[in-house]
Amino acid sequence: MPTDTARLRAAISSNAPPFSLNRIGHVVLMVADLERSIAFYTGVLGFKVSDIYGEDMMPGGMVFMRCNTDHHGVALIGGAAGEPNKRGLHHMAFEVGTLDEVFRARDFLRHSGATIVFEGRRRAGVQIAVEFLDPDGHNLEIYWGLDQIGTDGKARPANEWRGAKTLEEAIANPPPGQLPVVHDKLLILNNK
Repeated sequence: MPTDTARLRAAISSNAPPFSLNRIGHVVLMVADLERSIAFYTGVLGFKVSDIYGEDMMPGGMVFMRCNTDHHGVALIGGAAGEPNKRGLHHMAFEVGTLDEVFRARDFLRHSGATIVFEGRRRAGVQIAVEFLDPDGHNLEIYWGLDQIGTDGKARPANEWRGAKTLEEAIANPPPGQLPVVHDKLLILNNK
């Protein structure tokens, strides 16, 4: 049965969310052979490695790579050597311009019935984020404050990472140099 383009066009929403996605910030891929993939992305595509997680932090290991000043634009998770459907997209992330927008995104996603699977701050890159599922179960992330890598090529040391399990905890305990300011204080008060 051919695709009905008129029906597809009718499905396009004109609703505007209370936040604005600036760009696709990073993509995380599940790979069968982490060493082979690191060699490809660094040797063939010229990515630079920012951080590496061992098995103790991520089953299969994980490597964060960059092609600009962002801490990571591509990350790879190893251990997907089994069935081919275990390889592929782990998650895709979208950057917003302000921390207020992350709070607005969380509230809007909740109101829209989206399944939120994480909020707060992970480790490497120290961005403050909300992670959620799309209708097909793809893991997506909206974030603010991803670390930038300077001309020295050095990433923030692991002892400065500040994991957090809520957005509120992430702003209350920032890593050195991150200034998590929420301008609209009602965004914080409405969640209590």
